[in-house]
Amino acid sequence: YLCMIKWISNIKNAGLILLSILLLTSCASTRGSGQESAATESKRVEGRSIETIEPLPSEPNPIKQEKPESNITESGTTEGDIAEPETTESDWSEYFDGLNGTAVLYDASNKHFMIYQKELALTQSSPCSTFKIISSMIALENGIIQPEDSTYAWSKEVFWNENWNQDMDFRQAFSNSCVWYFRKVIDEIGQERMQEALEKLSYGNCDISDWEGRWNTNNNNRALTGFWIESSLKISPKEQTEMMERIFGEDSICSEETRKELKNVMQVTAEDIPENRLDISLYGKTGMGKAGGQVVDAWFTGFAENRGQKLYFCVHLGRNDGRNVSSTLAKEIAIQIVLDEYKRQ
Repeated sequence: YLCMIKWISNIKNAGLILLSILLLTSCASTRGSGQESAATESKRVEGRSIETIEPLPSEPNPIKQEKPESNITESGTTEGDIAEPETTESDWSEYFDGLNGTAVLYDASNKHFMIYQKELALTQSSPCSTFKIISSMIALENGIIQPEDSTYAWSKEVFWNENWNQDMDFRQAFSNSCVWYFRKVIDEIGQERMQEALEKLSYGNCDISDWEGRWNTNNNNRALTGFWIESSLKISPKEQTEMMERIFGEDSICSEETRKELKNVMQVTAEDIPENRLDISLYGKTGMGKAGGQVVDAWFTGFAENRGQKLYFCVHLGRNDGRNVSSTLAKEIAIQIVLDEYKRQ
């Protein structure tokens, strides 16, 4: 009897042992399976090898990344691909005869700037009447000036320039550089439209804050003052050539009709072009401003054409005490430099 009880007890213990072994084996198997699955899932997520797994929001998808949008210019060229123009310094001192001044030529076809007195060429000053190119362009583009119907009535005020003392149309006003006429035109353009146009052009410092021209102490006659005459607006000679290229270049910002009209009023007469054996056409505008009775800005800026090739140019003379400086002299210097440059080509 005692032997039988001992045998039954051994069987129970063996069963318990066997059951424990089976349970332990099952748990180990389950854990192993779960660990392998987690490891595999982790590995797949890190490598993004499973198509149904979306990339984590905090990091880019290494398999497929969208290319950034290209910054395309109005001419259709990617900005990163635009080559910077070459700049060389030229010794044109013989043309200036010791005068304080600078000259810039820009050969657009070869993307080449030629500069005399680089520091002065990069210094901004008042554009004076060269700004009539810009105000004319804006007015033509916006229908404010209609060349065939563009007469403004003279106020009967007697001005120092006798040519201004009459009713005047656009072409007469541009030719005579009539300040009161363009004061009216600029007022019709208005400050908001003017500011927008200058920023689109990147015109100098784009500062028209002195709209009335109160900073100009040379004259308190509102008809003869403005932000462009020894006042808030400034531009450098190099920037002047860039303006000419933006208006008259291949990627012009204005219409063909406007360019044609501007060329008509800007054309330099044959009498002003000595020894023009190369059939060169020149277009430009003078400008002059004074401070304390002295000429501080004398300009001539524009462009030349010969067989389809354009040279954009600007000559600026600064203050030259004791010397007879004028915009006429700046024009003469510019024309001679341009003619000689064409001869060298």
